[in-house]
Amino acid sequence: MPTRMLAFALTALALCGVAALLGGAALQAVAWATGIALAALVAWALADAAASVRAWRTSALQVSRRLPGALALGVPHDVVIQVDNRGTRTWTLGVFDEPDARFVFEGLPQEARVAPGSRATLRYRVTPLRRGGLRFGAVQLRWRGVFGALEFVAGAGEPEELRVYPNFAAVGRYAWLAGDRRLQQIGIKTYAQRGLGTDFRQLAEYTRGDPLRHIDWKATLRQGKPIVRRYQDERDQRVFFLLDCGRRMRADEEGVPGGSHFDQALNALMLLGYVALKEGDEVGALTFGNAPGRQRDFAPRKGVATLNALMNRLYDLEPEAVHSDYLQAAQQLLHWFPRRALVIVLTNFRDEDVGELKPALELLRKRHLVLVASLRERVLREIASQPLAQPRDAVEAAGAHLFEQNRRDAFARVAGNDALSIDVEPAQLPAALVNRYHAVKRAGLL
Repeated sequence: MPTRMLAFALTALALCGVAALLGGAALQAVAWATGIALAALVAWALADAAASVRAWRTSALQVSRRLPGALALGVPHDVVIQVDNRGTRTWTLGVFDEPDARFVFEGLPQEARVAPGSRATLRYRVTPLRRGGLRFGAVQLRWRGVFGALEFVAGAGEPEELRVYPNFAAVGRYAWLAGDRRLQQIGIKTYAQRGLGTDFRQLAEYTRGDPLRHIDWKATLRQGKPIVRRYQDERDQRVFFLLDCGRRMRADEEGVPGGSHFDQALNALMLLGYVALKEGDEVGALTFGNAPGRQRDFAPRKGVATLNALMNRLYDLEPEAVHSDYLQAAQQLLHWFPRRALVIVLTNFRDEDVGELKPALELLRKRHLVLVASLRERVLREIASQPLAQPRDAVEAAGAHLFEQNRRDAFARVAGNDALSIDVEPAQLPAALVNRYHAVKRAGLL
């Protein structure tokens, strides 16, 4: 493309020709003079193109991009571009990367001056707007020609693909607060662990507060001091997630990356999966409400690598405009995985779902312990509690109250006397699920 210098030269040539004609100069003389000048400008541009292409081919510039190993949805990440000049010419470059359209980026384009034998390091920031596989194209470099007539753009470096996962902040914060025994800060109840559970863990010296029924009299006689049996919650049990990927989970009240009901359900699934794996249980998952051929399953397993494997299986899922068939999902789960487990149904319940959800839960409860975790919209609470400044506000508040009452009644008909099931706003879901899981473990319901 022409530089400003060449554009100004062409403009000046045209203006000089017009001025000469207005000044009474002969048309033929002006045409010859203008033609000669234009030919000189074209020769200048061609010579610049030839010299610049030759210089670029021998430039020995190398461009690389450093990306994080994994990106988290809605979390800003720095991307580093390095330009190494192994040639003998100093280059002044405009640098522009090609992040995927599903990124928001800041800090581009940038300029870099790269002397011979040196490296230029540029940083810019990207924020992923969606989970899944995203792509970076080649880095675009723009430079001025040797003689200043033209500017050139060329791609450098290699295109790269990487994965955007759900936000791991909830898991990281849980691990941090658990280490400091401050889980109450995120709404997770903590309990004294001495004497709980039914699996024997170890013998230990008696301390104040230990139940007397746990004293091991034989060990006490041998040691000459009170010895108690310590227990832990049962291990080697199973937690299985039934994740709704249907149209109801497309609700998005936040309007920010990771704010949809589905994204927040994934975050809660990931947190409880981490907790269950830390407790020594197996974790598995099955999705429903997907379009045909897009259903995902993950066989229950345990171990430190399970959470990463589970997320690699689910990270790119998106809710679809498809009806969720609860009964079919229950039948698939029973056929595919008959062993008893804590089955957690993550969905967005409506009162019209009673006729489908209730028989599905009755079928699952014949073999499994079932927990229904339903997400309700925060905006309904806000409308119901808004100040009644205008008559319209009263109508809206009354409508929100009526909708919520119908929803509660329908949920009660589905859940029955089940104290485990929950109907909460998305922000409350992770802590509520972890608390229910701990309650199941303490009570030995599995």
